[in-house]
Amino acid sequence: MTERQFVSVFRSSKNADTYVYVRRGQDWQELPEALRTAFGKPVHSMDLILTAERKLARASGAQVLEAIEANNFYLQMPEKMDSYLLEFKQKLRKRPE
Repeated sequence: MTERQFVSVFRSSKNADTYVYVRRGQDWQELPEALRTAFGKPVHSMDLILTAERKLARASGAQVLEAIEANNFYLQMPEKMDSYLLEFKQKLRKRPE
């Protein structure tokens, strides 16, 4: 894993509180088509030098750097959406047939 990386952060034009972290200067077309379609038009939020030790809102710098190295991106989604999906799946299981 790279110890430090210059990254760009983009927010989604389609989904609130959804961000993607990529290497600075990375071509958007290099990302998976499914991600680009679901994400919508990327809106630049910031550039930063990311280190493994850096703490972010929902992940560690190490987690983000590892994802960028493995997948060319790190996707950050809102926590509410994650819990909503879990609740929805639980409700489906409890439905009478």
